[in-house]
Amino acid sequence: MKKTEFYRNARTDLPGPLAGVRVLEATTTWAGPMCAAVLADFGADVIKVEIPSGDVSRAVQPKLPGTEISCMHATVNRNKRALSLDVRTEQGRDIFLQLGAEADVIVENFKVGTMAGYGLGYEHLCAVKPDIVYVSITGWGQFGPNHAAAGYDPLAQASSGFMSVTGAPDGPPAKAGTYLADDLGGLHGALGAMAALRHRDQTGEGQHVDVALQDALLFQSNGLPTLGAMGVEPERMGNEFGGTVPANVFQCKDGAVFAGVLLDAHWRLLAPIIGEPDLAEHESFASRDQRIANRELCNALLGNWLAARTRQEAVAVLREAGLPVAPVNTYPQAATDPHVLERDMLQQTELCDGVTAPITGPAVKFSRTPTRVRHCAPQIGEHNAEILESIGIDAESQQALADSGVIG
Repeated sequence: MKKTEFYRNARTDLPGPLAGVRVLEATTTWAGPMCAAVLADFGADVIKVEIPSGDVSRAVQPKLPGTEISCMHATVNRNKRALSLDVRTEQGRDIFLQLGAEADVIVENFKVGTMAGYGLGYEHLCAVKPDIVYVSITGWGQFGPNHAAAGYDPLAQASSGFMSVTGAPDGPPAKAGTYLADDLGGLHGALGAMAALRHRDQTGEGQHVDVALQDALLFQSNGLPTLGAMGVEPERMGNEFGGTVPANVFQCKDGAVFAGVLLDAHWRLLAPIIGEPDLAEHESFASRDQRIANRELCNALLGNWLAARTRQEAVAVLREAGLPVAPVNTYPQAATDPHVLERDMLQQTELCDGVTAPITGPAVKFSRTPTRVRHCAPQIGEHNAEILESIGIDAESQQALADSGVIG
C-alpha cells in the first residue's frame, strides 16, 4: 500500500482523534511527560504546568546540536502548551484547580502524596470536576508495601526481574539502553486515560488511574513473571532466544545483522541458501528441538555464510526468500533509513530558537485523523498569557502573579 492510499480519506480539520480533549499535566522528567506526549500527539490540548524555573527535562543532556535545547525536552514536550506556575503556593494551587475544573484529564508523576500535599490530589480535583480522569504514574503505585519509596526507571528495571534476563549470558545483569520502564509507564498511563475517558463518556463517572513503572514492566515481560511464580528462573540469553535457533546477531563484511529462523519452514528455506541443502530435512536440524540441541553448529553455519557477504547483500537475499533479517543500525543509520523516513518517524520541526531539527514523530498512524508534530516543545511559560486569560486572569493580575513569583 502507498502512503497516499492509506491516507486517502484523511481529515485536515482536526489535530488527531483526541481533538477536544483537555489535559492538564503536572509532571517531570520522562514517564509523566511521555503519557501526556502521547495524548498531545493524538490531538489533545495538553497544558504542561511546570515551576517557573522549568522542568528538569529542560536541563538534561545531551542538547540538540547547534542549540541550547535539551533533546529530552524537545522530544517529549512537543505538541504541548506551557504554563509556568508554582503550584506549591496558595495562588498557584487555586489557578491549577481553576484549570482542572475545565480539564478532562490530569496527569502527574510525583512521589505518592506530593500532589495531595499541595492540595491538588485526586480528591481535591474531584471537588471541582467530579468526572475528572486523574492519572498518577509512580515507581511503585498508590498502594502496596513500597508505595512511599522513591521510584525511578532503573529501580523498576531491577526489581521487576527485567535486568536479570538482560545482557550477555556470562555478564552481569544490564538495564535497557533507554528509559524503558518510564516509556512503558507513560504508554500505559495514556491507555488508562483513554479507557477512563471512554467510561466517563458512557457513565459520567471519572476515576483515579494508578500506573506503576514496575507493574508496566512486569506486564510487558512476556509472561516471565508467571514462570517465576511457578519456580522457573529464565536464563539470560543475550541476543539469542531459548526456543529459536539459529537467531542471533551475526557479523557481515561491513557490520552486523540480526538474522535467523523462527519456524521449521524457515530452516527449510535457509538451508539451501547457505549451501547446505541436505540439512533442510536432516534429522538433526529439521525441527526446532533438534536445532536447539545443535545451537552452536546452526549459528556457525549461518554465521559463516553471513561473514562472506555485505549487509546489503545478505539482507537482500534473505528477505527475497521471506526470511527474518534486519541490519543492526546505529541511530544515525536508522535516521537515514528510507523506510523510517517514509513512515514520518522524523519530522523537520522549527524549534523555539529558530533552528530546525528532525523530531521523532508519532508511532501510531490514523488513516482518518492523521497525527504529526504540530509544533515544537514550548519555552518556559510560553503560553502563560493565553492560558491565564482563558480563566479570567487579566494582564494586570498576571503581572502581580509574576512579581510574586507564582508564575514565570
